[in-house]
Amino acid sequence: MRVEIDSQSGFCFGVVGAISKAEARIAANGARDERAVADDDGVGVPGEMSGATEEVAGVPDRAERLVSLGDIVHNGAEVARLEALGLETVPEQTDLATLAGRTVLIRAHGEPPATYAMAARHGITLVDATCPVVARLQRTAREAGADMKRVGGQVAIFGRRGHAEVRGLAGQVEAGMNSVDGGAGAGRAAVAGFGSKAGGAIVVEGEADLDEIDFSRPIYFMAQTTGSLAEFRRLSEAIQGRATNPAAVTVRDTVCRQVAGREEHLVEFAKRHDAVVFVAGGKSSNGRVLFEAVGAANPRSHKIESASELRPEWFEGCGSVGVCGATSTPKWLMEEVARKIMKAESNRKFIFRLPRRILSWMSEA
Repeated sequence: MRVEIDSQSGFCFGVVGAISKAEARIAANGARDERAVADDDGVGVPGEMSGATEEVAGVPDRAERLVSLGDIVHNGAEVARLEALGLETVPEQTDLATLAGRTVLIRAHGEPPATYAMAARHGITLVDATCPVVARLQRTAREAGADMKRVGGQVAIFGRRGHAEVRGLAGQVEAGMNSVDGGAGAGRAAVAGFGSKAGGAIVVEGEADLDEIDFSRPIYFMAQTTGSLAEFRRLSEAIQGRATNPAAVTVRDTVCRQVAGREEHLVEFAKRHDAVVFVAGGKSSNGRVLFEAVGAANPRSHKIESASELRPEWFEGCGSVGVCGATSTPKWLMEEVARKIMKAESNRKFIFRLPRRILSWMSEA
């Protein structure tokens, strides 16, 4: 049986950048960075912080550890690896006042502006690992908020409710709206995104959420970078079809092409194998979208988080098995899964090659 690991699966460059910054900061252990700053209207903006590279042996003391606001990547195995090096993970909605004076990592998903302002207020050093694609989208969201405020419109974001990236985008929309009317801006809790509205934006997960939109007013529709391109296009058509004035609808396709391109590639990858093992964390939005595409292309597809979940019966009668994953799946984990599949196949062949009398004895034992 042949086992192939998809060459295009694994961390996207945004996740690679975040993990690289985390590893460098952990190695630096105590090196001083610039303090978090707020721009002239009191709203923080994403920006890379400088960091030292001197290595320090051992895991740093708790007070010196780098703190990640939520999992640095939606993959438990990779999070555990980094935590063993010294990374400390806290819940996304942790009160930043409790982290005063600490060093905090902003993940590739980004954060709302209020996070930057609060970090500056509490003397928190920020290591900003916001993905460059997300950072550009945050600027777009802020501009969209200002534009819609001027014309009495609204901003809708296609994405998963409560997702860190969506919270960050909603916060930028709120900041843009406040820049027009001089408002104070949304706090971190205000853009939590657990309802259909987050900050100044309407969060759209599916067609049912479109009822939250006022179709008599101008609309600006954008997407979480890891969303399904096909679903975004379908919802865009639905919005334009329901709008009183379709000309007042702005659709901005902001799905990351590094993510969108993988969907088509993985469909072809899945079709050329007898069975597929898709490796992704349960929290990964990208993993959920990609596995749906893989499963539709190959009904013998199985989603797992670790090699321990593999089942021998999945591969009965298979001549080839494909191993692939999400943009949050480390390559080393896919390699571990592939090795376990090959080892199980090797053991199976060994048993079948044993003399008949030994096999009979084993069945009677």
